Amino acid sequence: MSDNFAQFNLKPWLLDAVKELGFQEPTPVQKKLIPVISHNSSVIGQSQTGSGKTHTFLLPIFNELTAKPEVQAVITTPSRELAYQIYDAAKQLAKHAPFEIRVHNYVGGTDKTRQVEKLKNNQPQIVVGTPGRIWDLVRSNALDIHTARQFVVDEADMTLDLGFLDQVDHIAGRMPEDLQMMVFSATIPQKLQPFLKKYMKNPVVEKIPVTTVISPTIENWLISTKGKNKNQLIYDLLTVGNPYLALVFANTKERVEEINAFLQGQGLKVAMIHGGIKARERKRVMRDVKNLDYQFVVATDLAARGIDIEGVSLVINDDIPSDLEFFVHRVGRTGRKGMAGTAITLYAPDEEDEIAAIENMGVTFQPKKLVNQEIVDSYDRNRRENRTHHQKKLDPELIGKVKKEKKKIKPGYKNRIKKAISDKRRKERRIEQRTERRSKKRAKKQSSQRFHN
Repeated sequence: MSDNFAQFNLKPWLLDAVKELGFQEPTPVQKKLIPVISHNSSVIGQSQTGSGKTHTFLLPIFNELTAKPEVQAVITTPSRELAYQIYDAAKQLAKHAPFEIRVHNYVGGTDKTRQVEKLKNNQPQIVVGTPGRIWDLVRSNALDIHTARQFVVDEADMTLDLGFLDQVDHIAGRMPEDLQMMVFSATIPQKLQPFLKKYMKNPVVEKIPVTTVISPTIENWLISTKGKNKNQLIYDLLTVGNPYLALVFANTKERVEEINAFLQGQGLKVAMIHGGIKARERKRVMRDVKNLDYQFVVATDLAARGIDIEGVSLVINDDIPSDLEFFVHRVGRTGRKGMAGTAITLYAPDEEDEIAAIENMGVTFQPKKLVNQEIVDSYDRNRRENRTHHQKKLDPELIGKVKKEKKKIKPGYKNRIKKAISDKRRKERRIEQRTERRSKKRAKKQSSQRFHN
């Protein structure tokens, strides 16, 4: 209910906008930071995707906007998809305003000449975009940001990783000294600290725990890929049910293309999103996905933070992301607004440490396997570890033989190891039996001697 947002002293038209969005309760990050931002304090919000941070900064910014035709707030974000997502959210709020609010989106791959021409006549109140294009327009004196009172750096860690922080630095340098800066980031790397200290004096820092991000309505399934064709397994998992919308995430664009080609070869209509696809094409694909022209999407992590689509019911992790924080971003695409969702993570036997690290983040996995086109419960992958505590350890001599035979990597080495173990145990049994017979003889002899004495 929008009444729950009335505690933030939002203007009536913003409460109408919130009501239209169907927001029930403010998220933890909204509860903590909207009042702080409303009091003109600079903030650092360490918060994951899906935590509601977009409206955490948009609502107080819009609450202070005037009809004056000048730039009042600038929002940078590292990917085009994220820029479009924030732009769409801002447009939704703007349409409820009693006066005209111009929100302009500036990203790479779009028509700069046209943007420059438009800026000659009208400066937007809200600027959203990628750092490169915004800085390009600022330094060419087309976009005038010296009037801006608020600056949002969204996904700051990703901005740093992609090499855009210098451009963000230049943008901030063109703004007033009394600027209110809001930095949102999943993590706060050490390399980000000099930038933060340069522009922010005594900012309010709020860290929202990861556990508030992964919705309790999401089931996290874990499936081993040992001995399986991974492409075929992904196809089977996608088609065993009938997901409303399924996202498959892979670590590289090459792997995304490989999965996409395989799934299309099996007759599925699949959308593909990665950083190597031209901006115009990516925008078209995202629009088609939102219009439900596709049931299946394959994407890289770069796109993971930019996909905000209603009704994602299934997420498949083709691989464990190299940066474990991305696991939260991937899984957070499903289970939105209290809806049920399933996230399936595929893992190889040598990835136990990565799985354990994700579990340490507060994620509980349910082990599953695919049997006869049906997903069923599987065993706990730690069962062997638990069982070995009750088993006798392998003889050091046999351990050496196992290592020696494995090193040779010749056909039949497993059989030779089995035979060696069998021979060893047979020899041990014979020694035990011989020892037992001797003990019995000795006992019998001692008994006889006592009788004669």
